[in-house]
Amino acid sequence: MTKPALRGGPTPQNRPVRSSLNAARRERELAALPDEVVDVLVVGLGVTGAGVALDAASRGLSVAAVDAHDLAFGTSRWSSKLVHGGLRYLAAGQVDVAHESAVERGVLMCRTAPHLVRALPFVLPLTPLVSRPQAALVRAGTRAGDALRLAARTPRSVLPGPRRLSAVEALRFAPALRRHGLRGGLLSWDGQLADDARLVTALARTAAAHGARVLTRCRAVALAGDGALVRDEATGAEITVRARAVVNAAGVWAGGLVDGVALRPSRGTHLVVRAEALGGLQAGLQIPVPGARSRFLLVLPQGDGRVYAGLTDEPADGPIPDVPSATREEIGFLLDVLASALEVPLRPEDVVGAFAGLRPLLDPGRDGDTADLSRRHAVLTSRDGVVTVVGGKLTAYRRMARDAVDAAVAARGLDAGPCRTARLPLVGAAAPARLAALDAPRRLVQRYGTEAPLLAALADTDPGLLEPVVPGLPVLGAELAWGALHEGALDAADLLDRRTRVGLVDADRAAALPTAEALLGALGVRSATPIGLRKIN
Repeated sequence: MTKPALRGGPTPQNRPVRSSLNAARRERELAALPDEVVDVLVVGLGVTGAGVALDAASRGLSVAAVDAHDLAFGTSRWSSKLVHGGLRYLAAGQVDVAHESAVERGVLMCRTAPHLVRALPFVLPLTPLVSRPQAALVRAGTRAGDALRLAARTPRSVLPGPRRLSAVEALRFAPALRRHGLRGGLLSWDGQLADDARLVTALARTAAAHGARVLTRCRAVALAGDGALVRDEATGAEITVRARAVVNAAGVWAGGLVDGVALRPSRGTHLVVRAEALGGLQAGLQIPVPGARSRFLLVLPQGDGRVYAGLTDEPADGPIPDVPSATREEIGFLLDVLASALEVPLRPEDVVGAFAGLRPLLDPGRDGDTADLSRRHAVLTSRDGVVTVVGGKLTAYRRMARDAVDAAVAARGLDAGPCRTARLPLVGAAAPARLAALDAPRRLVQRYGTEAPLLAALADTDPGLLEPVVPGLPVLGAELAWGALHEGALDAADLLDRRTRVGLVDADRAAALPTAEALLGALGVRSATPIGLRKIN
C-alpha cells in the first residue's frame, strides 16, 4: 500500500456522526465529565461493559463508560469468534444456559447484528478414534441442538439442520482429513462472528449514538457506589466521576476493584495457522479430545487466509496479565489433538501465531477442573452499591448487560425504561437482502454492514486505501482509516490488534506497522503506544 494521503478534514466520508468515536470526541467528553453526575458509570469496555453501556443508554439513562486500555482489550478479543447455540451446556445438563445461548444467538443473527454473524458448517470426522457409541451420542446432541434452534425460533434459512455425511462429502468439506478409516462425518451449524472485537466496537458505537460517553485509556483507580476516581492514562490526570449507579464489568480484573468478588480465571488458548496448511478447509472441524466426554478441539476458518484451532481450559493462577500468553505445553496439546484427525499433521513451524484469553469464572470455593465451573453469569451488589457482573459467555452478553442494568436501576431507584436491546440493531446492521445489494467489497460488507460503502468511498481521497496493508492478507487501508476516524482507535496497536486482527501474526504486524503509523500521522492522530510482541512462555 502506498503512503496514505488522507487528511482528517470535513469530507463527506469522514464527517462526524453520532456514533463516531475518535480522539477529539474523547477529549471533549472527558473534559466535561467532572462537571456532571451521570446516571450510570460502567467500568470495562469488553463485550459485557459495552453491552451495559448500550442497554443503559437506550433506556434513556445518561452513561459514561471507561476502560483502562481500549475497546475489547481483554477477554472479549481472545474468544473462538463463535456465537454458540449452547450444545456444550446441554451436554453438561445446563438446559437453561443452553436455551439462553440459543435465544441470544438468534437475536444476533436475525435482528441486532446479521452483518457480523454468519452460519458456519461444522464437520465432526468419524475417524477410528470416534467409536460408534460416541458418534451416536454426538448425533443425538446435534439433533438436540437443532431442537434448541427451533425453541429459540431461529429459522432454518438462517441455520440449516444437521445431517450425516459420507466419507467423500466429509473430505470435500475438509480435504486435509485422514482418509484411512474415515467413516464419514456429522454435519452441524452454528454462528460465527466476523470478529469478536468488531462486535464490541459496534456495541460501543451504538451506545455512543444513544448518548453514552465511551472513554478508553481511562483507568478506574477506585470504585464506590456513587462514582469512581479515574485516571486519564494519556496524561496522568485524575478526575472524580460522579454517578448515581456504578457497574463493574471489568472481567477478570473485576475482583481487584470490589471486595468480595472471588474469581478463578481459566485460560483458553488458540493456534493461528495459514489456511494453506489445512488444504482448502470449507467448514469448521470438531475433533474430540481423547479421554474427554464432551470436549472438542475446534478448527475455525476465518476467511482471511488464517485458521484458528483451540481451545484449552487451564487454571490461570497468580496475577492477571494485561495480555495473556499461550504456553508451549498448550500449543503442543492442541497440535497433538489436531494430528489425530489429519492426513499430514501440522508441525510447530506451521503455527504462525497463538492467542490466549482468560475467562472470568466465579470461584465456587472448592477444588476441581476449571472446565467444570459453571458458565452462568452472576450479578453481585456490594455493600456500598457497586453492581458487578462476571462469569457468563460472549454469546449471552446482552442478557448479562440487561441483568446488570436491572440491578443498578433497582438498587438506585433510577427512572429508566424497559430493556430494548433484543430488537435494537447495532451500527451497520441490515437485512441480508439489503447487505447483498450494497456497492462495496464483500469483506467490508461482512465486517461493517451498511457502512461498507462509506469505507470504500475513502478511496476517493486516496485510492491506495483499497489496497491490502499486508500482501496476502485482505485487510484494507480503508479499515485502518475508518478505525481512527470513527471507531476510537488512538494508536497503531488499536488499529492492528483490535479494529483489525493483523496483529495476531507477529510478522504481519511488523509489515503493517509503517502503514498504520503513516496513516495515523496523515490523520493527525499521534500514535503513542508501542506495539509489543506477545511471547510464548
